[in-house]
Amino acid sequence: MKIVKVDLNNLEWVKRFIAFPFELYRQSPYWVPPLWDEMLKNLNPRRHPFYEHSQAEFFLALEGSQIVGRIGVQENRRHNHFRKAKDAIFCFFESIDDEKVAQALFETIFDWARKRGLERVIGPKGLLGSQAGGVLVEGFEHLPALSIPYNFPYYDRLIGAVGFEKDTDHLSGYLRADHQLPQRILRIAERVKEKRGFWVKNFTSKEEMKPWIPVVARIHAAAFVHNYSFVPPTEKELEMIAHSILSVVEPPLVKVVMKGEDVIGFLISYPDISRGLQRAKGKILPFGWFWLLLEKRRTKWLNVNGAGLLPEYWGSGANVILYTELQKTVRQYPFEHVEVVQVDEKNFASKSDMEAIGITWYKRHRNYQRDL
Repeated sequence: MKIVKVDLNNLEWVKRFIAFPFELYRQSPYWVPPLWDEMLKNLNPRRHPFYEHSQAEFFLALEGSQIVGRIGVQENRRHNHFRKAKDAIFCFFESIDDEKVAQALFETIFDWARKRGLERVIGPKGLLGSQAGGVLVEGFEHLPALSIPYNFPYYDRLIGAVGFEKDTDHLSGYLRADHQLPQRILRIAERVKEKRGFWVKNFTSKEEMKPWIPVVARIHAAAFVHNYSFVPPTEKELEMIAHSILSVVEPPLVKVVMKGEDVIGFLISYPDISRGLQRAKGKILPFGWFWLLLEKRRTKWLNVNGAGLLPEYWGSGANVILYTELQKTVRQYPFEHVEVVQVDEKNFASKSDMEAIGITWYKRHRNYQRDL
């Protein structure tokens, strides 16, 4: 076995790096492929804004000519500056069930990090702070929500065997779409609106939403500044995030909480088109768009992946307004299931809120850390 650094100027090797999990999970009914174009951006310093401020390299494990594993490693300088840390971040780890393969891949990135004076390795995380990360450790019998990682159960063992320990877990929860919020919560929402002057901005088209996305992104930054994965995005990264949101949302499923003319909170949800991505095999062209559009129309699943308030409005009751507004909107669609995606287990306020409205936690993703 040998470890090979991927030459990002060699499209053949870049494609081999991207293609490996398609082969690894070919028999899995649960794995959902990423979009090829998005992965090509991740490995293209000329197309992804991450490379304007930071560095990443990618490696393949080969047995003969056969790929048996892959990994990426980042020195995210914005992360380290913001966190006052000296971290390397691992990403895109995939491997056959072989501790020797994982050991070789991780030793490669440990050496890479030491040569740069870094002191710890954390992950897995994407190149953007807004991208979902973690390794699935509970909930393998369920299809992942849109853009949420799925992996085989042995990954936790492979990562633990090279010295990583748990950093934090993110929980995803389930709720039936016809779940009725307690009348007490509905009454609280109406009282809060009347007493504090909050109101909800609704949208009817993506064109109407466009100028609001950067505003919501900045509120997101303020709301989640203390969260595990948060790094302030650059303007170009904000544009990429906005484009990603607009590509999947249904405008009526986005809610913005206002205080007068000021945005103070938001809730973003969208139809889960994971089955469509499976059929499209991660490619929009030539016919993948058809499967994505069809799934968007027929899916029975709604993903809630983004809800937050400015810190000064925590405890004001505005969060209750978001939940009641979402309930009203969900009833207008044929959804049968709702998944609330990746709530940090250390975010006790959000976790308690979700449990109060009836959420049952049923998936767990783990982030790791290891000192060098």
